[in-house]
Amino acid sequence: MTPLYEARAPDVGVCLLAGGEATRLPGKLELTVGDVPMLVRVYRNVSPLGPTWLSIKGDLSPQINAAIDAPRVVDRWPKRGPLSGLLSTMSEMRNAWVFAVAGDAPFVDAAFARRLLAYVGPGVEAVVPMHDGERRRIEPLAALYRREAFLREGMPVLLSGDGALRLVIDRLETRFMPVRDERPFTNVNTPREYDALRETLA
Repeated sequence: MTPLYEARAPDVGVCLLAGGEATRLPGKLELTVGDVPMLVRVYRNVSPLGPTWLSIKGDLSPQINAAIDAPRVVDRWPKRGPLSGLLSTMSEMRNAWVFAVAGDAPFVDAAFARRLLAYVGPGVEAVVPMHDGERRRIEPLAALYRREAFLREGMPVLLSGDGALRLVIDRLETRFMPVRDERPFTNVNTPREYDALRETLA
């Protein structure tokens, strides 16, 4: 798919999701990746894009608080998944566009988000990475959303009792950016995945 135009000085902010339950790897955002906690690494990777906000469920560790100077929004609907965190935080933000990124995605960065911005055009409300292949998997937590449209369509999905980001994306005017490189979407959800990440960085 050919980008519509080269983005110029876009009004974009970042919503960094740091409020997951992490039941399979408790405290994972505080685990060291390289020489800093994982959440700090992701923050440093994406914050050059624009104003960065943290979606949280409660207090962060003193080490993370000392390293990240960014507004924090506590999830209004606990244990409802990333959709509730995005809605809570986007309602406080004022940027026209929001890049949503998971706190356990240590290889997603501002350069990747700028590739998504090149697909923005008239009427577009979301730009979502989609993997090539038969399953055509999407990456809703490394995606770009028009903030007002996401709030408009996300709230009905949340109130319906579901909460799947795919359902919100289906309600938006979405463009999909094809991706082939799997590395940016490395998530760390288990001890084995964390060990593999450390080996990769080593």
